[in-house]
Amino acid sequence: MRLGPGLLVTAAFIGPGTITTASVAGANFGFALIWTLLFSVIATILLQSMAARLGVTTGQDLATALRTTIKTPVFKLLAAFLVISAIGIGSAAYEAGNLSGASLGLQEILPSFNPLIWTPLIAILSVVLLYTGKHKVIEGALIVLVVLMSLVFISTLIMAAPPLTLVLKGFIPSLPDNSITTVLALIGTTIVPYNLFLHSGVLAQKHDKNKDIEKVIKETNVDTSISITLGGIITLAILSTASVAFYGTDAGKISAANMAVQLEPLLGGMAHYFFAIGLCAAGLTSAITAPLAGAYAVCGMLGWSTKMSNTRFKGVAIIILAFGAVVASLGLDPVAVIIFAQAANGLLLPIVTCYLVWLVNQKSIMGEYTNSVFVNVVVFPVLLLIFSLSIYKLFSLIF
Repeated sequence: MRLGPGLLVTAAFIGPGTITTASVAGANFGFALIWTLLFSVIATILLQSMAARLGVTTGQDLATALRTTIKTPVFKLLAAFLVISAIGIGSAAYEAGNLSGASLGLQEILPSFNPLIWTPLIAILSVVLLYTGKHKVIEGALIVLVVLMSLVFISTLIMAAPPLTLVLKGFIPSLPDNSITTVLALIGTTIVPYNLFLHSGVLAQKHDKNKDIEKVIKETNVDTSISITLGGIITLAILSTASVAFYGTDAGKISAANMAVQLEPLLGGMAHYFFAIGLCAAGLTSAITAPLAGAYAVCGMLGWSTKMSNTRFKGVAIIILAFGAVVASLGLDPVAVIIFAQAANGLLLPIVTCYLVWLVNQKSIMGEYTNSVFVNVVVFPVLLLIFSLSIYKLFSLIF
């Protein structure tokens, strides 16, 4: 089988934010929070597999399914507001960080060039790629970047050579003092609501009634499992490298921006460039997938076409990208927009995940491809965690 749509999800959730969160986790708590990554990967595979199955079986993306199955006008309006706010506006807000991350990586690799050129150049390249409106072109570019990112971070991990016994010990759940915020941040950077819209949307466009649906679902499940596991391994590599380099030292504030430089004394000059290339690839992949996810969500909720080649779809994606480019280029502070998007995401994630689980259990929608009893039992604690995560996020934003 050919890997594809699942790697788009990996491309989306491994961005500068994930690099920063994993780096901070390793620097502050060593290997102790590796178990969080394992849990996050399993939860993400479960949810993304359901979203993918919805697209494969019905030919509808999640946003379209929400719009068409919610009958009460008030609830439909509320759902549209939440989705457009959390996914559309949120993607635009986070896009600034994605473009900045890719730009920082290029500055580290090519320091002799004017750093001001990178963000506009990356934005223009992303616009050109999105404007093609072609699945295969966009998917192919992202697969290359994900493979590059994987090779870079795994190579950096090998150079860091963390003790295997400590890595394995990290899979045993524990909560060091003051680690709860970092635990929730690690989970929150992996279980991302806009990926549910992205994954279902990409597969809905490939829907074909004449294909063997059961075979396609099996292939999609394998693709999803391998791709998201790869994303987990990349995050593990970043966390472990940061742990070896910084845990127990007075390293100062760790971030995606300075990780590359700070690794040089431990791993040598090549590690500096390796990490910078990885940061650039991570920023690029998220810079392309965030506008796509936002476009699927906004267009699906407004009843517009969700085909990549559609003018409205491309317009929404490019507006999201342009907003991020302006904020990143001018050095504006998108904090207010990000806080609003995070609050909307805090409300949206439990609603959307519950609705997704409800959708894939409806025979009238899914036919014979509804959830098994086993999947429903396994997904229940994931839903409890999502509700807890959302309550914590909203509480922290308010207080």
